[in-house]
Amino acid sequence: MSAPQKRLLWVDDEIDLLRPHLLFVQGRGYHIDAVANGDDAIEMLRLQPYDLVLLDEQMPGRTGMEVFDEVRRLDPLVPVVMVTKSEEDRTMTEAIGRRVADYLVKPTSPRQVLSVVTRLLEGKSIQQQHVAREFTIRFRELNAGFSADRDWRDWAETYSELVDWELRLRRAGEIGLVASLETLLDQFRREFGHFVMANYGDWVNDRHDRPPLSIDLVPQFLLPLLNEERHVLFLVIDCLRLDQWRTLLPLVGAISEVEEALYYSILPTATPYSRNAIFSGMYPDGIAELYPDWWSRETEGSLNAFEDELFLRQIRQLIGEKLPVHYEKVFSASDGEQVLRRLPGYFSQPGVTALVFNFVDMLTHGRSESAVLLEVARDKEALRELSRQWFERSEALAAIREAMRSGVSILMTTDHGSIHCHRPVTVFAKKDATQNLRYKFGDGLRAEDPTLVFTVNDERVLRFPPGRSSINYVLGLEDTFFVYPTKLRQYQARYRGSFLHGGVSPEEMILPVALLTPR
Repeated sequence: MSAPQKRLLWVDDEIDLLRPHLLFVQGRGYHIDAVANGDDAIEMLRLQPYDLVLLDEQMPGRTGMEVFDEVRRLDPLVPVVMVTKSEEDRTMTEAIGRRVADYLVKPTSPRQVLSVVTRLLEGKSIQQQHVAREFTIRFRELNAGFSADRDWRDWAETYSELVDWELRLRRAGEIGLVASLETLLDQFRREFGHFVMANYGDWVNDRHDRPPLSIDLVPQFLLPLLNEERHVLFLVIDCLRLDQWRTLLPLVGAISEVEEALYYSILPTATPYSRNAIFSGMYPDGIAELYPDWWSRETEGSLNAFEDELFLRQIRQLIGEKLPVHYEKVFSASDGEQVLRRLPGYFSQPGVTALVFNFVDMLTHGRSESAVLLEVARDKEALRELSRQWFERSEALAAIREAMRSGVSILMTTDHGSIHCHRPVTVFAKKDATQNLRYKFGDGLRAEDPTLVFTVNDERVLRFPPGRSSINYVLGLEDTFFVYPTKLRQYQARYRGSFLHGGVSPEEMILPVALLTPR
């Protein structure tokens, strides 16, 4: 069954002179009712709905703007295209301010009118068809490429492309193709896990070409800015996936120039390890050697209490001078407000300021504990939207605006991502094992299905401090989470569908780092 004709209302006191335009647009399948004054137009709108109104701005009797106001009262949603002889900025500004969908200056050609009409009425459908056609072609190429010999760059670039495809397909409403993409992502995740297991030990022990890791963020990305800029803001949003970042990108790009790169989080992809590595420039064994009192499996939750000291030490080592260093951690809106008050003072002096925002991490963790958060953040799309809504009104975005106003460049990043976990893996452990759901350390740890975990028996593979010989490590692969045989149903019911981190997946490991500079 063919779609009904789109109905257009064209209002112009010179409508007889626009006969070629009417015929041209009608010839492309649109129905047009044409009237010569505003009163007739209002009567037509009262009789039936229209898909679009073309409205002359200068007419005898009611002006175009007066008719527009009445159109809005009768139909608040119908797109209105204002057509005028005036090229004055005031006329255009007034039309835009009143939410006119588009603006044409006479004389117009029939093709110009058709172009505007098509974009407003068919644009989304055309874009949807184009995206679907493009993805269908690219899907076959991507599906065939996972088995090829790939390095860390290829994995990062492909994951970045898959993220972009998901966002594009969802915007286009192509839910069926999103399902195909999810199948592709499942395969990608599985192969990515094998790739990391085969190479991670070489990466962290500098035995192989490796990606930028958490330990490289400050020396590789921040240091060049410190050598060139008077003051730099280092902004870290905890637990931000690449797809979440891409959702925030339009807000950031509206107020700054953005250059994006990708890096890999160290393992485990959890704050006590990945974020400490960022601020220290060291793996866990290096931190433990320098600060043995800080490092203990029994006090893992407090390991991030020393980021300010680690950051100061790393900056001193890299710069070799006493550059002023400020570090602030933001847990709440009141924390953020206080930080914002201090920022102008920081920015007025040479130095570097590090800000860590924890909201996204708290949202991700709180979702597992709160029925309300679970309901409003049911899936990846909802989590992205919640993250965007927070960011749009956040002190983090306010800090970016303040930096841009002050001419301060920003290095913006995250410490790890998270993954939507659906498959439980039973682990057998003694009482000394850590409680995390995506990674565990302990004596005699083993998983019921060893193909779904990365098992490490040598702490040097993770660059962990030397421990007892019987300690081993397991990290979840793909979308798994750990359950105990004695609490199987309890853990499955509570944590299935949670967003977790600490394991091996592209969502947790492949992360954005972006340079924001004033326009």
